[in-house]
Amino acid sequence: MSTILQLAQADKSLRILAEGLKAANLEETLNGIGPFTILAPVNLAFGKLMPPDTFDNMMKQSGTSPKLSELLTYHVIKGKKLHRDFRDGQKLQTVNGKELSVSVRDGEVWINGSKILAKDRQGSNGVVHSIDTVNLPLA
Repeated sequence: MSTILQLAQADKSLRILAEGLKAANLEETLNGIGPFTILAPVNLAFGKLMPPDTFDNMMKQSGTSPKLSELLTYHVIKGKKLHRDFRDGQKLQTVNGKELSVSVRDGEVWINGSKILAKDRQGSNGVVHSIDTVNLPLA
């Protein structure tokens, strides 16, 4: 069975995320034992960032600035959370120590305002959910 990192790398709609994980040196962690849950922004989500070149600039500075790693680890939760495990009002702690808020409306799950699109893609060390927006950690 593939790891969650391999699942993300194989999904064309998660190409930008996969490139970011590599630039931030998070590949070894996400190929590790886990379990982890990745809330994976789709490629189009990165285009919504303002200004539009925000993510590209983070990637260029990945060796000198922790911003890329902080942003991407804000999309990773320790433990395996399937779609059915999310509850309205729930708080989730990311691997970078920040908190995410869950809301459930009409059977759809939203994490900090990002809607889960594709859900429950399980790997050997966790699960991947695609989301429609990049969550930005508060400073």
